[in-house]
Amino acid sequence: MKKWLPVLLFPLLLTACSHKKKQPVAEEVIKVSDFIDFFSEVKPPLRIADSSFRKKDTTYIAYKTFTRFVPDSLLNRRFGKTVKPLIYPFGKITVKKQETYLFIKAITATHKTAFVLVFDKDQKFVTGMPLLVADNNSTATHTADIDSKYSITTNTQRKNPDGQSVYKKAVYAYIASASAFTLILTESNDHSVKSALINPIDTLPRKNKLSGDYTQDKVNLISVRDSKKPNQLLVFIHFEKDDGTCKGELKGAVKITGPGKAIYQQAGDQCVLQLSFSGNSVSMREEEGCGSHRDIKCFFEGSFIRKAAPKSVKGGKRKGRV
Repeated sequence: MKKWLPVLLFPLLLTACSHKKKQPVAEEVIKVSDFIDFFSEVKPPLRIADSSFRKKDTTYIAYKTFTRFVPDSLLNRRFGKTVKPLIYPFGKITVKKQETYLFIKAITATHKTAFVLVFDKDQKFVTGMPLLVADNNSTATHTADIDSKYSITTNTQRKNPDGQSVYKKAVYAYIASASAFTLILTESNDHSVKSALINPIDTLPRKNKLSGDYTQDKVNLISVRDSKKPNQLLVFIHFEKDDGTCKGELKGAVKITGPGKAIYQQAGDQCVLQLSFSGNSVSMREEEGCGSHRDIKCFFEGSFIRKAAPKSVKGGKRKGRV
């Protein structure tokens, strides 16, 4: 057994043996390559289901070891800052000369979540996101599938009180140029609930001081996210007017032209759209024809107020200590 494994493994109680394995030494320093090698290689397609949380895992990754290579903010957004979940490795998919996907299960007494983590070709952590959340009080079933092209499909299925089976599906792809996952498709047959507005750039980074979500209501949104280019931002704009009879939507990169100023102007697109940021708001003004992005009787215009960033979901207390 490799000498660094005790750092990662919780000692196993072996009923067939009269001794225990060495207590893990969380303070011992290991390399990121050792951390990644700890995960067993799997070949896509791969499925992770909420039923996998019922499996009794015998080894887990020490929280202190895990957070040497993955920012604790990934877990904090789900479990809160004071809770340290037990972390179990599920497997990895390696894309030759590109990124590596690691899959983990993070568990407390009250919350169970599966995550995907992405490390680049230099074995540096890039991003991660939740794949599924198992709710002890829900009758819904959850799955996450990774196909041969490394697209990730999450699916939730449940039965309505009338016996009808309904589902909600979402498809994500890792975009290396943005160092993030992006939502590329959503689908549902549940017509009893009005479909929520899907923000396709929601999971992208928002470290720039202008990045965030600016809203008027649930269906009028200007979402701003970071771009890898320092003079650009990524935006998703959706508006609905006149009781939904006039709609507009646009997604793309905007160029920062000055303090609090950005413009959408793309080759091959006649649309020119000006964004002006001031304090906690942003206003947009259509300067040239954006008719290909909206209905004919309405325009890209108006002011939007910045929405507070979502708070972390607090988890329950954990029984043991990692």
